[in-house]
Amino acid sequence: MKCAYCQDKACYQGKDCFGRKIEDLEAYRENPQDTRISRVATSIESDGYMKWCRVEEVIEFARRMGYSHLGIAFCVGMGREAETLQRILEKEGFKVTSVCCKMGGIEKSELGFKHIKEGRYEAICNSMGQARALNEAGTELNLIVGLCIGHDILFTKYSQAPVTTVVVKDRVMAHNPAGALYSGYYHRNKFGI
Repeated sequence: MKCAYCQDKACYQGKDCFGRKIEDLEAYRENPQDTRISRVATSIESDGYMKWCRVEEVIEFARRMGYSHLGIAFCVGMGREAETLQRILEKEGFKVTSVCCKMGGIEKSELGFKHIKEGRYEAICNSMGQARALNEAGTELNLIVGLCIGHDILFTKYSQAPVTTVVVKDRVMAHNPAGALYSGYYHRNKFGI
């Protein structure tokens, strides 16, 4: 299937192009926690539609799920944004544990990783360590703030708590990757479409 090319998106009105409806319904019924997450997400979509920004949605989602301890896994380059988010969440009554991507200070050469600039000390982005630290802290929901591509994947893989993204890293597009999808310049000159 190439749903992105579908012009009518008939699934929105109930069409089952995959023939999986019954199987998928059973999967939800078999896992009450996943059903609960989906139910709360649907209520956030309904109640906050075109009213709440992503940070407000995260706060409301965490409240409705009954989470009290949130984790923030952030890129060192987004320390200010992580600090602001932590202040907001704490003001809203959450316990917050945050961990920087450079935690542990492991030098890139220790793992044979490429440096940005040779001849200087560069710590790796330790996303596996971030996940382990938040697991040990007992967070109930973890928030990604600007982790690089790949590091976000490893963090999500190793996090025991559910993970959502607040900020996506995109150094070129001011952390708005959708900009490349809207830009005619990028369509023509970068991607050739």
